[in-house]
Amino acid sequence: MNSALPRIGAAIVTVTVFLFAVFLLIDFTFGSYFVCMFLPMGYIMMAAGLHHECADDRRVAANIGMVFSAIYAVLILLVYFAQTTTVHLGGLKDQALAQLDFKRGGLLFNYDLLGYGMMALSTFFIGLSIRADNRADKVLKAMLMIHGVFFISCLILPMTGMFSSMSDGENSGGGVMALVLWCVYFLPIGILAYRHFKNGHGRKHV
Repeated sequence: MNSALPRIGAAIVTVTVFLFAVFLLIDFTFGSYFVCMFLPMGYIMMAAGLHHECADDRRVAANIGMVFSAIYAVLILLVYFAQTTTVHLGGLKDQALAQLDFKRGGLLFNYDLLGYGMMALSTFFIGLSIRADNRADKVLKAMLMIHGVFFISCLILPMTGMFSSMSDGENSGGGVMALVLWCVYFLPIGILAYRHFKNGHGRKHV
């Protein structure tokens, strides 16, 4: 079970990231919001497997990664549950809609960026905890740690006001393509993690 559950989590990550990219490209907004609620669940399962197998001298890094993954999950679930319920069902006044509608770049949009900033920190520390024994695991470790760089942009960019134009309901095609590129980057992480657990590399180090 210690390898089966993380493998399922990696599969969830892979499928949800793929579907997220597809829904972005076909402009199926509700679908992209819906699948985003399953991504943190899969990621936590995957990260927990990597946490479990890490060596004792890397346990602190793995623990930090798990804490950040939980913060990420809470923020993202709040954001997208609000989009698929309160915002989707309508009835909000314009002022509330400006803050709650993801497309308007308000409060919940900023929380979404903060959430993915927490995910980036989580991937960095989880990656730091991995003892790579083969080429595929080395690539997985490197991609997780490099992904940590996204924390900086996710934290700083909302403070610059660069998304203020979204408050008028504008939807930038450049923003969609940036998200698709993120999917292209993160999709191999899910695939490599699935392979990692499927091939039995996820044994606990001591």
